[in-house]
Amino acid sequence: MHIILAAGGRLKNPVLKALYDEYKKRLNWKVTLFEVEGKFALTQCLPSYTIILDEKGDDLTSNEFARLLETIRSHHQGKVTFIIGGAEGLPQDIKSKANKIISFGKLTWPHLLVRVLLMEQLYRAQQILKGHPYHRE
Repeated sequence: MHIILAAGGRLKNPVLKALYDEYKKRLNWKVTLFEVEGKFALTQCLPSYTIILDEKGDDLTSNEFARLLETIRSHHQGKVTFIIGGAEGLPQDIKSKANKIISFGKLTWPHLLVRVLLMEQLYRAQQILKGHPYHRE
Protein backbone atom coordinates (compact mmCIF):
# COMPACT_ATOMS: atom_id res chain seq x y z
CA MET A 1 0.00 0.00 0.00
CA HIS A 2 1.29 3.46 -0.87
CA ILE A 3 -0.13 6.38 1.12
CA ILE A 4 0.37 9.89 -0.22
CA LEU A 5 -0.39 12.65 2.25
CA ALA A 6 -0.83 16.15 0.85
CA ALA A 7 -1.15 18.43 3.85
CA GLY A 8 -1.35 22.17 4.24
CA GLY A 9 1.27 23.85 6.39
CA ARG A 10 4.51 22.69 7.92
CA LEU A 11 4.68 20.43 10.96
CA LYS A 12 7.07 22.37 13.21
CA ASN A 13 5.78 21.42 16.67
CA PRO A 14 8.29 18.85 17.98
CA VAL A 15 5.66 16.90 19.95
CA LEU A 16 3.34 16.52 16.95
CA LYS A 17 6.28 15.73 14.67
CA ALA A 18 7.49 13.01 17.06
CA LEU A 19 4.01 11.42 17.13
CA TYR A 20 3.72 11.60 13.34
CA ASP A 21 7.17 10.04 12.93
CA GLU A 22 6.39 7.28 15.45
CA TYR A 23 3.27 6.12 13.60
CA LYS A 24 5.04 6.41 10.25
CA LYS A 25 7.82 4.18 11.60
CA ARG A 26 5.28 1.60 12.82
CA LEU A 27 3.49 1.43 9.47
CA ASN A 28 4.89 -0.98 6.94
CA TRP A 29 3.05 0.86 4.17
CA LYS A 30 4.98 3.43 2.19
CA VAL A 31 4.04 7.00 3.19
CA THR A 32 4.98 10.00 1.06
CA LEU A 33 4.32 13.43 2.55
CA PHE A 34 3.86 16.61 0.53
CA GLU A 35 3.71 19.70 2.74
CA VAL A 36 2.01 22.24 0.54
CA GLU A 37 1.25 25.92 0.74
CA GLY A 38 -1.59 27.34 -1.31
CA LYS A 39 -3.64 25.37 -3.82
CA PHE A 40 -2.45 21.81 -4.30
CA ALA A 41 -2.41 20.42 -7.85
CA LEU A 42 -4.41 17.19 -7.80
CA THR A 43 -2.45 15.98 -10.80
CA GLN A 44 0.38 15.18 -8.36
CA CYS A 45 -1.93 12.61 -6.71
CA LEU A 46 -3.35 10.88 -9.74
CA PRO A 47 -4.00 8.08 -10.57
CA SER A 48 -4.53 7.27 -6.92
CA TYR A 49 -7.81 7.07 -5.07
CA THR A 50 -8.24 10.46 -3.39
CA ILE A 51 -9.71 11.02 0.08
CA ILE A 52 -10.18 14.46 1.58
CA LEU A 53 -10.37 14.94 5.33
CA ASP A 54 -13.02 17.54 6.10
CA GLU A 55 -15.26 18.19 9.11
CA LYS A 56 -18.32 17.82 6.85
CA GLY A 57 -17.23 14.43 5.48
CA ASP A 58 -18.59 10.97 6.25
CA ASP A 59 -17.99 9.65 9.76
CA LEU A 60 -16.38 6.21 9.70
CA THR A 61 -15.58 3.79 12.48
CA SER A 62 -12.03 2.49 12.61
CA ASN A 63 -13.24 -0.84 11.20
CA GLU A 64 -15.03 0.91 8.32
CA PHE A 65 -11.88 2.91 7.62
CA ALA A 66 -9.83 -0.31 7.56
CA ARG A 67 -12.30 -1.93 5.15
CA LEU A 68 -12.14 1.15 2.90
CA LEU A 69 -8.35 0.87 2.77
CA GLU A 70 -8.61 -2.86 2.03
CA THR A 71 -10.93 -2.09 -0.90
CA ILE A 72 -8.52 0.55 -2.18
CA ARG A 73 -5.64 -1.89 -1.85
CA SER A 74 -7.56 -4.49 -3.84
CA HIS A 75 -9.12 -2.32 -6.54
CA HIS A 76 -7.01 0.82 -6.95
CA GLN A 77 -3.44 -0.53 -7.20
CA GLY A 78 -3.00 0.06 -3.47
CA LYS A 79 -2.34 3.77 -3.89
CA VAL A 80 -4.36 6.37 -1.98
CA THR A 81 -3.91 10.09 -1.50
CA PHE A 82 -5.21 11.85 1.59
CA ILE A 83 -5.59 15.61 1.34
CA ILE A 84 -5.72 17.77 4.47
CA GLY A 85 -6.35 21.46 3.90
CA GLY A 86 -4.56 24.18 5.77
CA ALA A 87 -6.14 26.53 8.29
CA GLU A 88 -8.51 27.89 5.62
CA GLY A 89 -9.68 24.45 4.48
CA LEU A 90 -9.91 23.39 0.84
CA PRO A 91 -11.68 25.04 -2.08
CA GLN A 92 -14.82 23.39 -3.44
CA ASP A 93 -13.22 22.63 -6.82
CA ILE A 94 -10.68 20.37 -5.11
CA LYS A 95 -13.33 18.75 -2.89
CA SER A 96 -15.48 17.97 -5.92
CA LYS A 97 -12.67 15.90 -7.49
CA ALA A 98 -12.19 13.60 -4.49
CA ASN A 99 -13.35 9.99 -4.56
CA LYS A 100 -14.40 10.26 -0.91
CA ILE A 101 -14.60 12.88 1.84
CA ILE A 102 -14.29 11.66 5.41
CA SER A 103 -14.32 13.28 8.83
CA PHE A 104 -12.74 12.56 12.19
CA GLY A 105 -16.00 13.57 13.85
CA LYS A 106 -18.06 16.72 14.10
CA LEU A 107 -15.43 18.55 16.12
CA THR A 108 -13.10 20.97 14.38
CA TRP A 109 -9.49 19.81 14.63
CA PRO A 110 -6.33 21.84 13.97
CA HIS A 111 -5.07 20.78 10.53
CA LEU A 112 -1.63 19.88 11.87
CA LEU A 113 -3.13 17.61 14.52
CA VAL A 114 -5.29 15.91 11.87
CA ARG A 115 -2.06 14.77 10.22
CA VAL A 116 -1.12 12.89 13.42
CA LEU A 117 -4.66 11.53 13.87
CA LEU A 118 -4.59 10.20 10.31
CA MET A 119 -1.26 8.43 10.85
CA GLU A 120 -2.62 6.76 13.99
CA GLN A 121 -5.76 5.66 12.15
CA LEU A 122 -3.68 4.29 9.27
CA TYR A 123 -1.63 2.28 11.75
CA ARG A 124 -4.82 1.14 13.52
CA ALA A 125 -6.36 0.11 10.18
CA GLN A 126 -3.25 -1.87 9.29
CA GLN A 127 -3.43 -3.70 12.62
CA ILE A 128 -7.17 -4.39 12.17
CA LEU A 129 -6.50 -5.88 8.74
CA LYS A 130 -3.73 -8.05 10.21
CA GLY A 131 -6.02 -9.23 13.04
CA HIS A 132 -3.65 -7.71 15.62
CA PRO A 133 -5.21 -6.81 19.02
CA TYR A 134 -4.05 -3.14 18.91
CA HIS A 135 -7.68 -2.15 18.16
CA ARG A 136 -10.22 -3.09 20.81
CA GLU A 137 -13.98 -2.95 20.40
